[in-house]
Amino acid sequence: MTSSQVTSSQAAGGNYLAVRPDWLARGVEEALEPELPIIDAHHHLWDRPNWRYLFDEYRADIAASGHTIMASVFMQCQAMYRADAPAAMRVVGETEFVNGVAAMSASGQYGPRQLCAGIVGHADLCLGDQVACVLEAHIAAAPGRFRGIRHITVWDADRSLMNPLSAGPPGLLGDSTFRAGFARLASLGLVFDAWLFHPQIDELTALARAFPRTTIVLDHLGGIVGIGAYRDQREDIFAAWSRAIRELAACDNVCVKLGGLGMRINGFGFETRDVPPSSETLATAWRPYIETCIEAFGAQRCMFESNFPVDKGSYGYGTVWNAFKRLTRHASQSDRMNLFSATAARVYGLAPSG
Repeated sequence: MTSSQVTSSQAAGGNYLAVRPDWLARGVEEALEPELPIIDAHHHLWDRPNWRYLFDEYRADIAASGHTIMASVFMQCQAMYRADAPAAMRVVGETEFVNGVAAMSASGQYGPRQLCAGIVGHADLCLGDQVACVLEAHIAAAPGRFRGIRHITVWDADRSLMNPLSAGPPGLLGDSTFRAGFARLASLGLVFDAWLFHPQIDELTALARAFPRTTIVLDHLGGIVGIGAYRDQREDIFAAWSRAIRELAACDNVCVKLGGLGMRINGFGFETRDVPPSSETLATAWRPYIETCIEAFGAQRCMFESNFPVDKGSYGYGTVWNAFKRLTRHASQSDRMNLFSATAARVYGLAPSG
C-alpha cells in the first residue's frame, strides 16, 4: 500500500469512500480548456492512519490533471492540532501547519501556484465571547492568509449519516452561545463556512438574516443527502432542497460552493461502477443542482470546489474539473470567470487569477 492509498473506508471511520488508485487510473481524461485559470475553493490536507494527503499528494493530483490551478483555499479538517495547548487553542496548530505549506508554495520553488493562499480553520463558536482570543491567535499564526472559520453543524436523526469526528447537536445554529461566538467574526473580517445537511438549510437562512454583515459560504451545495433515511427520495429531496436554496439565496451575505457531490452521503453511487464516472456522466447527474444554485445565487456568488481528497473516492481530480467546464460551456466569459476563480478570490481575499 502506498502513502496515498486507502484500502478501506474504515480507515477514515467508515464515513469516507475508499480511494482506489488502480480504479481511478481507468478513468483518466485529458483536460478540457487547460488554459482556464482556476482557484480550487475547497480542499483538505491531512496525515491520517492509512491516508496521507499533504502538499506533495495535492500537487501530484493537480499536475496529473492538466488543469491550471492558480491558487487554492484550505478547509479545516482537524489536521495537526497542537498537542500541548489548552483545549480551545489546540486548533491553531492546523493554521500553523497550513501556513507553512502556503509559504512553501509561495516560494515559487514548486511552480507558480499559490496553494493554500486562503486558510479556513476551526474555532469552537460555542465558547461565545471567549472565542475572540482563538480567532486572534489564528490570524496571528497566518497573517494575510487566515480568512475564516468553519464550525461544522451537521446533524440528523439518522445517526448513520454523521461523522463522529464532527457531529453536532441539533439546532446549533440557533443557539445563543454559538451566536455570541459567531458575532465575533464580522469585526475581524472573517468568513463563516457552513457545512450541514440539506434539511438544515433553513436554519442557516435564519442565521444569515440575523447577521447580515457576516459573509457566509454554504459548502457542498448544502449537503444533499441520498442515503440512509433519505434513500430513494431524490425527486422529493430535490424539491425541498431547491426551495431552501432559493430562500437562502435571498440573503445577500451568502455564497455557495459548487462541488462536494462525490461523498458517501450524496448517494450517487459513482464508486460502485466498474470504471470511474466520466466528466459527461458527472455533468449529467449534477446539472439540476449546479444550475439551480447558479440561477438562485448568480455566478458572482458561486464558486467551484474539488473537495479533495474526500471526493477522490468517486472520481479523479482532472475529471471533476472537466465536469464543471462541461456544465458551464454555454455560460458567458464573465460568469465562468466568477465560477472558476473570481468569486473565490473576492470572498477569501486572494489575488485575482489569470
